[in-house]
This record gives sequence, structure tokens and C-alpha cells, in this order.
Amino acid sequence: MIQVKNLIKLFGTKVAVDDVSFSVEKGEVLGFLGPNGAGKSTTMRMVTGYFRPTSGSVNLCGIDMLEEPELAKQRLGYLPENAPLYSDMTVASFLGFCAELRGLHGAQRTQAIDRVLDLCFLDSVRNQSVDTLSKGYRHRTCFAQSIIHDPDVLILDEPTDGLDPNQKHEVRSMIKRMGKDKAIIFSTHILEEVEAACSRAIIIDRGKVVADGTPESLKKLVPGANSLDEVFRSITKSDTAVKKAA
Repeated sequence: MIQVKNLIKLFGTKVAVDDVSFSVEKGEVLGFLGPNGAGKSTTMRMVTGYFRPTSGSVNLCGIDMLEEPELAKQRLGYLPENAPLYSDMTVASFLGFCAELRGLHGAQRTQAIDRVLDLCFLDSVRNQSVDTLSKGYRHRTCFAQSIIHDPDVLILDEPTDGLDPNQKHEVRSMIKRMGKDKAIIFSTHILEEVEAACSRAIIIDRGKVVADGTPESLKKLVPGANSLDEVFRSITKSDTAVKKAA
């Protein structure tokens, strides 16, 4: 459902993403891992059509994102990092607005709102103003907008960032459930999330893919490693290590 081939993104002379290729099939939840500045968000912005790649291709559900971006985006749900909200709207009116942007009207719109309010445990705050919500509820509202049209593909950038442990558990559980019939990519720097929600993971470092496999197979990349944290630290470079080498 998601085919990414030879993606390269340059910002001036800086190579942010360097020849990245991967695919994600229906029923797969792919964790996208890497240190800060590794190219995770830039890659995801190219997959969603927000950034145009310097070269390479992105295909969603058989549709070329560069050639037919509007059609490809109809099959896509996107939760960006620090997703914006309209603070003067209620939760239900904001989701209704998002549903209309996705072409849902009348009974379809109402059904979509009720569905995501239930899925994201938002029904108790449906008529509450967004600016009065806790951070957890605001985050769930952002998540709800990404699935309002029941997309085939979900791209989630740091979906649990800033949430407390209970809220993180709820979001991971939602991702795992939805991953049964969608293709999902979510970026994270929290390695425990990979084992909790992902069927597969990619580790990216300095713009390049340095590992790709199931959580269990990744642990075997480094002899004696007992956790993904050990693998991650072994195959990626910290900013301090790069500065020392320079």
C-alpha cells in the first residue's frame, strides 16, 4: 500500500534524506526510528506530499503522490508533529469541519464524527471547547481528525509525544488495533513503543536506513543485545560522537 523508492531530499547542500526505500503492506504497523535530526519527519513529509522530494518516488495504494497528489491524499490520514487545532471550536465541530474537508456531508459526516469520538474515547468532551481540553484530550482530537475519513494509510509523526503513561498506552493500543486493516507508519524515539505496537521497524540515521526488520530480528543485529535500546545506540551516532569525530 505504501511504496517509497530512492527518496532524496536536499536543503541547499545538506542531505536530509539519502536514498531511502521501503514498503508497507496492509496489516503492517511500521515504526520509524532514529535520533533527532536523522531525517524521520522529512521522510514522512515527503510520503504525505507535504514536501516534494529532490528525487525518488512515493506511491500510496497504487497512486503516484507526485503525479496525482490530490487523489493519493484521499487515501491518507496524517497526524503531524504538533498538529494544529482551532481552539475556539468544540471537539465535535472541529471534527465536523475536518469531515467536510474530506468530502463527508449529511449522515456520512455525522456517522464519521460519532465513530471517531468513540474510537478515540472523546465522547465525554464532544461539546467541550478545544481550548479547555487537557493535553491528552487535545492529542486524541488531533488523532481523531487523521482517521475521520477511515483512510487506508495512516502516517503518524510522534503520536504519543507529551502524553502521560496511561495516554500513551491508549494511543499505542489504538494504533495496534487499526493496524490490522491499514498500512501505518509512525515515527517515534521511544523504543518501547516499537515492541508494544509495531510489527516491523526501520532505523534511520544521518538520512540513511541502517536497519529494517521485526523488533525481534533487530535485536539479533548486535551480538549480546537484550533490548532495542542497545541496538539503537550501537548502530546510530549521537551528536556528541559526530562532533568528536569532526
